[in-house]
Amino acid sequence: MRPHLFSLLGFVACAAPGAGQVRPGIEVLLADSIHLVAGRRVALLTNQTGVDRQRRGDVDLLHAAAAVQLRWLFSPEHGWRGSEDRPGLPDGVDSVTGLPIYSLYRGARPPNLAALDSGDVLLIDLQDIGARYYTYPATAVVLMREAARRGKRVVVLDRPNPIGGEVVQGNVRREPGPPDFGKLDFLPLPMRHAMTLGEILRMANAVYGIHADLRVVPAAGWRRSQYYDETGLPWVKPSPNMPDLESALHYPGTCLFEGTNLSVGRGTAFAFQVIGAAWLDAPALLHRLQEAGSREQGALTGVAIDTATFTPRSPTDGKDDGVELRGLRLRVTDRRRYDPTKTAVVLLAAIRAVHRDSLRFNAARFDQLAGGSALRQELVAGRAPSAVWSEWDAELARFRTERGKYLLY
Repeated sequence: MRPHLFSLLGFVACAAPGAGQVRPGIEVLLADSIHLVAGRRVALLTNQTGVDRQRRGDVDLLHAAAAVQLRWLFSPEHGWRGSEDRPGLPDGVDSVTGLPIYSLYRGARPPNLAALDSGDVLLIDLQDIGARYYTYPATAVVLMREAARRGKRVVVLDRPNPIGGEVVQGNVRREPGPPDFGKLDFLPLPMRHAMTLGEILRMANAVYGIHADLRVVPAAGWRRSQYYDETGLPWVKPSPNMPDLESALHYPGTCLFEGTNLSVGRGTAFAFQVIGAAWLDAPALLHRLQEAGSREQGALTGVAIDTATFTPRSPTDGKDDGVELRGLRLRVTDRRRYDPTKTAVVLLAAIRAVHRDSLRFNAARFDQLAGGSALRQELVAGRAPSAVWSEWDAELARFRTERGKYLLY
């Protein structure tokens, strides 16, 4: 347990500021915990989300700190500035500091890990979104493993989970695979995991037997009940199609539609808040949902669903560019009761019933997101949504128990 001692003591020692005054890990490091990196050669995994409350970037802050020898930078999916939405991203150079940036999202090409050989400490500061599908935690886990293999300390600058740290929802990935840069969907998490990045890395360190010298610098003042708009922190788009907290709240459910022939609104200002297709009969679907809402108790609680039309412009998923789509718009009305994963299952079942010949699954992509083929097969078989998610309960209960070992807040 010694590698985790600081993360526990650090959380207790950092007196919680008042409501709405959460300090991200980068601020806590510079104010209270600089000894973790002082006088050491540092490699930093981050992107545009690595900022303090004044939106000052980690690189600028660390580069200006006399005690820190910041030498190398790593970037995850979406690149250094979070604006890319394609694999195969090249390495680069930070225009301000001149530091090299090594891309970890390079498709079949292995990333350049020479910085880990030469450095002393790996710093990690990324804003996760709170859903299993996001690749940032997986990228951090794999880089942590590589650092551990080289005997390097790993320090996570923690940040709040934007969609809260209490509610766990959806199915749990049953067969977690080995950490691999080429396969970033291996973590044994539910669709909505209610953990911070630091907590996920604590879990992965144990589950995979990585044995990293891992320290977590907490987000001081964050409470598990808080959503991002209650922290006082600025919203920085974690990725090109995550414009705001509303999208993040729907994402654990609507991301499943990425594995279908429906659009999720990429190329609009409200990605993951809508679903649609040119062939969709939105009024008929809405009527079907109203029936399902009364039949499947709790399935559509906390969300309002209305018909909508939208036109994607240069969507990064390549779906329906410039085509006016008919669909549904989701709006959260009670986020503490809303279950986006159940809503997604009801939506998929309703679309399957109304458009049996039009709905198509990309089996490989959908099964990757859904943690296996079971959900797709049950939807195709016409199984009732409540019967589908009732099977999730036992696995969710086991996950809550396991997750409790690694929580810091």
